[in-house]
Amino acid sequence: MVKTKMHQLLIFNDKQLLRRALTHRSYVNENPRERGDNERLEFLGDAILNFISGDYLYSELEMDEGEMTRRRAALVDKEQLAKFAIQVGLPSKMRLGQGVIQQGGRRNKNLLSSTFEAVVGAYYLDHDRDIETLRPLVEELFDSVLLDIIEVGSNSKNLLQEFVHAHIANAKELLRYSTKQTGGTDNKPEFTSRVSVNNKFLGEGRGKTKKEAEKQAAENALAKLKKRYSSAP
Repeated sequence: MVKTKMHQLLIFNDKQLLRRALTHRSYVNENPRERGDNERLEFLGDAILNFISGDYLYSELEMDEGEMTRRRAALVDKEQLAKFAIQVGLPSKMRLGQGVIQQGGRRNKNLLSSTFEAVVGAYYLDHDRDIETLRPLVEELFDSVLLDIIEVGSNSKNLLQEFVHAHIANAKELLRYSTKQTGGTDNKPEFTSRVSVNNKFLGEGRGKTKKEAEKQAAENALAKLKKRYSSAP
């Protein structure tokens, strides 16, 4: 039988602190001798995740305050944190009351997300309140969903611009679209658009209007870039 490697976020010096982080109040209710639940740690973890996610998005993406706020909300909402909890292996480790377990507690998004927050808070305390020890572990999880987060509420051209700034070094210029009529008639023209950055071709698109052609070019470029970076080592 192959032993699953423990995620770094669950490796603690103080095992009792990890135990507390994994303990839901329903477990304490059924086991009165247990010292306490994870609600205070959950509060701390929530604050830490909001800070790290804000700093992460500020560093990774070029966008205004409103856009960053929307992306941060998506990055640390309960649904996304529940996915992170599953990713690091929390479901089987959560200490829940039997009644909660029978109700599907190990699959409950609220319980998964709150336990993840508690573990983050506990890890921070366990490592002498050094956020720089915690940061790379959390940002690695953020990296795994960055492409999905970028897509929240954006159109194709904005998506491409944000992706380029996040992944292409020295891509400080705005994307450049070269769009011209390449066919059709005066009444029904056809346009072709080519998009580039730093004089490097990224993608091409066609449409009945300049706007449609540029949109197609952005989508073509974005698909190519996603494929390239998803397969990169």
